[in-house]
Amino acid sequence: MADNLRVVLKRQPEGVPVPEDFALEVAEAGDEGVLCRTRYISLDPYLRGRLSGRHLTGVIPPGDAMSSELILEVAEAAEGFDAGELVRAHGPWQHQVRLRSEALQRVPNDIEPASLLLGVLGMPGLTAYAGIKTILQPKPDETLIVSAAAGPVGATVAQLGRIAGARVIGIAGSEEKCRWLVDKAKLDGIINYRQENLREALDRLCANGINMYFDNVGGDVLTAVMERLALSARVALCGLMSQYNSDAPPLGPNPGLIIRARACVQGLVVYDHEDLRSEMQAALAGEIQARRLAFREDVSHGLESAPEAFCRLMRGENFGKALIDVAA
Repeated sequence: MADNLRVVLKRQPEGVPVPEDFALEVAEAGDEGVLCRTRYISLDPYLRGRLSGRHLTGVIPPGDAMSSELILEVAEAAEGFDAGELVRAHGPWQHQVRLRSEALQRVPNDIEPASLLLGVLGMPGLTAYAGIKTILQPKPDETLIVSAAAGPVGATVAQLGRIAGARVIGIAGSEEKCRWLVDKAKLDGIINYRQENLREALDRLCANGINMYFDNVGGDVLTAVMERLALSARVALCGLMSQYNSDAPPLGPNPGLIIRARACVQGLVVYDHEDLRSEMQAALAGEIQARRLAFREDVSHGLESAPEAFCRLMRGENFGKALIDVAA
C-alpha cells in the first residue's frame, strides 16, 4: 500500500537524537498473521538504549523500523480475532502490519481513551505498581523521593506512595511540572533541580533521612539521594535518563553509601512483573475513578510526527506519557 508508511532508523544518533536520524518509507504489511491498524504508539526513553545497542531488549540497527509497544485495531477477522477488536503488541511504527496471533494481547474494552493502556494503565503503570509493591513497600509517615516525578512512571509511583500514607517529595525540572505535582498529584514537597541546589533542597525537606527512593535518572541525582538514606532504606533502580544519550557509561555511586545505610537496593525490570498487569489495571483504574490518581498524556498526531516527538522526549521536553495518535 502506497500510504502504509513506517518510521525507520536512518543513522545511529550521536548524543541527543535529531529528526534527521530517522526517515519515513513505504512499508509492506506482511503476508502472514493478523492484519492490524496501528492506533497508538508508545514512545519511551529506553528506546534510546536500543538505538545504541545497550538495552536488554536488543538493538535497532540503521535501516530497521523503529518498534515499541502499540495499541492496534484488528482490520480483518482472522485466527480468533474479530475485526475492530483492540489489541496490544510490540511492533513497528507503521500504519498497518500483520502480526502473529500469539503476539497479540487482548485489552479491556471499557478503557477510554485506549491510549491509557500504554500509559498509566500500561507499562509505566505496571512499572510503578511493581516497584511500590515488591520493593519500596511504603509505610505511613516514611519519606519517599521520586526523580523524574512528573513522568508517567514517576508520577504514578509518587501518588501510590502518597495513597499508602508516605510523605512524598518529587524531583522535576520545570515550574509547570512542579505546579502539576503539587496541584494535581498532591505531593508533599517538590524540588526543581534546575532552580535550586539539589543537595541543599534534600537537606531542607528530608532532615530525618530518606526511607525510599525510586530512581528514574541515575547519575548525580542518585548519588545525592543515597548520601541521605535513612537506616533500612529501600531503593528501586528503574531508569537511566542521565545516560541514555551518552555513549560512555557513567561512574556509579559509592557502594559505601549503601553499606552505611544498610539499604536494600534492587533493580526493577518491568518485564519480570507481567503477572501483576491485571491486578495493576484494576487497582489503578479504581484510583483514577476515585480521583486519587492523576495522570497526563503528551500526544502527538500522525505517524509523521513520531521522529520529532521521540526527539522531544529525549530532550526532556515532554510532559506526561509520550504517545503518537496514528489515526489522527
